[in-house]
Amino acid sequence: MNTRLLMILRVTVATPRSIGAVPHGTRRTVPITGGDFEGPRLRGSVLPEGSADWLLLRADGVLELDLRATLRTDDGGLIAMRSFGLRHGPPEVIEALARGEAVDPAAYYFRTTPRFETSHPACAFLNHLITVATGDRRAEGPIYTIHELL
Repeated sequence: MNTRLLMILRVTVATPRSIGAVPHGTRRTVPITGGDFEGPRLRGSVLPEGSADWLLLRADGVLELDLRATLRTDDGGLIAMRSFGLRHGPPEVIEALARGEAVDPAAYYFRTTPRFETSHPACAFLNHLITVATGDRRAEGPIYTIHELL
């Protein structure tokens, strides 16, 4: 399977809000406060309005990720992004991440499947892509390296 770099997406986040115990685990929302993205064909910023990551911590320790964000390209185009994924790893690594410590991304599993929607002509190619991403959780927020499947 061949891939090509689409973008590096850096997201900044606020303090998580706990919704609490729900039927399938513990739900939290993490408001997105901003960020930026850059790739060979596009670059821009992450808009905070309406952007958040809906997290579900399952009983088996796996964190389900449901990120929804609005991106704005440098030339003014708007892109709706949804990304579903999983994050898990050894307990000591997950605890270090929770404390905001820098952890080698190879020490844990953090994968997502971003999808994009846009009406912006210069970015219309995004409507036709399947993408995969690896994540790197930092104290200020995650960094996603997003590749398109060719």
